[in-house]
Amino acid sequence: MKNDERNAMPNEGSYEVACKRSDAIHADIAAGKTQAYTMLTGDRPTGRLHLGHYFGTLSQRVALQNAGIKTNIVIADYQVITDRDTTETIQDNVYNMVIDYLACGIDPAKTMIFTHSAIPEANQLMLVFLSLVTEAEMQRNPTVKAEQAASGHTLTGLLLTYPVHQACDILFCKGNVVPVGRDQLPHIEITSKIARRFNERYGQVFPEVSGLLTSTPLLPGLDGRKMSKSYGNAISLSMTAEQTAKLIKKSKTDSERMISFDPEGRPGVSALLTTAGICSGRDPREISDEIGMGGSGQLKAYVTEVVNDYFAPIREKRHEYEKDLAYIKEVLHEGNKRARQVAAQTLDEVREAMGMVY
Repeated sequence: MKNDERNAMPNEGSYEVACKRSDAIHADIAAGKTQAYTMLTGDRPTGRLHLGHYFGTLSQRVALQNAGIKTNIVIADYQVITDRDTTETIQDNVYNMVIDYLACGIDPAKTMIFTHSAIPEANQLMLVFLSLVTEAEMQRNPTVKAEQAASGHTLTGLLLTYPVHQACDILFCKGNVVPVGRDQLPHIEITSKIARRFNERYGQVFPEVSGLLTSTPLLPGLDGRKMSKSYGNAISLSMTAEQTAKLIKKSKTDSERMISFDPEGRPGVSALLTTAGICSGRDPREISDEIGMGGSGQLKAYVTEVVNDYFAPIREKRHEYEKDLAYIKEVLHEGNKRARQVAAQTLDEVREAMGMVY
């Protein structure tokens, strides 16, 4: 191959290549060809899941689960201490996260739900994987930099190795598909490097990993900023209809009575319109035209109505699960048990490949 031909080819880790791989996977899923795929995704239990989580990831997980993809969800409790100084609320957060999953349609018979801290075999892969990456590769990961900047903490060893820990999550269950946004592709790239380097050095154990890019638009918080519990702009799945109405009512808009969709110039109003649009399946501009001179009061009333209508069935299920904590604990116990079995088998394969069977 000539040099100019090589230069014309897209870089293996480029966004263009990632899009092509993602499109191919989406095509397979649409055609019902799901047996070859194992998905891993997860959340840090730092608080309650909210509408951004639901429309950004939870609904997609349910769809992939129901399409027949082997689905795994990690509740990343160890990752809480990358930038937090306490685990005081972690148990409550974990149980409520499981409740949210089930209420949204995650089926524990189809999806393995587990926690980091309960799977020592998976965490043991860190020792091997850390030998396959350089400090420079970890230092330049943009997510690590962003997490450190957001937390204001010094760079701890756990935060620095965060991408490697994620690789353990993905690869212990032979995951080859991870739903991600564009900003998370560097995690997929480092996971793929780790898998490839292990296979080249010791023998074929791990699969090639691809990011499944989501086209879901980012749902902003009620004030137009990123949706976050710390900003007080997030509608949690665990909120009641009354709590939702109160939060929407006190959200900040502006003094202009005419309602218009202008994300840059009118972030508060546009965030409410976006929320209404995604919950009603309508274009935010159509809603703004309909409300017109009705002002923020009419807009907030409409947003409250469509949000509460959309989430009423989920909240009803959630209320039932809240009353049966013993079942929630059983779901987590069984998921952890299954994950340990999978991780132990993978760890045995790793030891065998490395000649560490005594």
